[in-house]
Amino acid sequence: MEKSKTAILIYFIIAVFSVNLLSAQDKKERIGFEDLTKTGINYYNYSEKDKVNYEVSVWGFVKSPGKYLIPEGTTFIDLISLSGGPSNDAKLENIRIIRLKNDSLNIKEDKVIVLNYNDFMSEEKIQNPKKQNPTLYPGDVILIPGGPKYTFRDYWSLILTGVSTLTSIAVLMITIFRN
Repeated sequence: MEKSKTAILIYFIIAVFSVNLLSAQDKKERIGFEDLTKTGINYYNYSEKDKVNYEVSVWGFVKSPGKYLIPEGTTFIDLISLSGGPSNDAKLENIRIIRLKNDSLNIKEDKVIVLNYNDFMSEEKIQNPKKQNPTLYPGDVILIPGGPKYTFRDYWSLILTGVSTLTSIAVLMITIFRN
C-alpha cells in the first residue's frame, strides 16, 4: 500500500513538472526588453534588439536560477549579476562553466571552466581578469555549487543537542536498571 502511494506521488510530481515545462516552452517567445524581462518559468529575457542574442543556463545557488536570453558579449559576472548574485549558501570556490562542443562556434571539444569567485573578490589574487570573467557562449551552463555554511554557533548547537540526547539516554538507562 505504501509503495503505491509513493508511486502515485512520483507520477503526480512528474505530471506537474511536465505541464510546467510544456507551458514554459510555449511562453518562450522572443519579446523585447521593454516587455517583461521574465517570461515563463525561470526564463529571463535580457536580449537587446540590435545584437545577436543567445541562451545560457544558470543552475545552483543563485537567487534566480534558470535559462537566460542574453546579448552577445555578456560576461560571467554580468550573468551572475542578472541572476541576482550568489545566494548565502553558495560555495564560490568551485564555480563551473560547462561549454559543450559546437562546430559552428569553433569549439572543438567539451570544456569545463572552473572559477574561484573568492579569488576574484580579493584584489591581490586577480592576475588575469579575462580568465576570471570569461565571455559566455551560446549554450553555456553555469553551475554554482553550494550547501549550508555552518557557523561556530551552528556547530555548538549541534554538539549540545547530541550531548543532551546522550545524557537523557544515560539517565533513562540508569533509572531503568536501578529498579
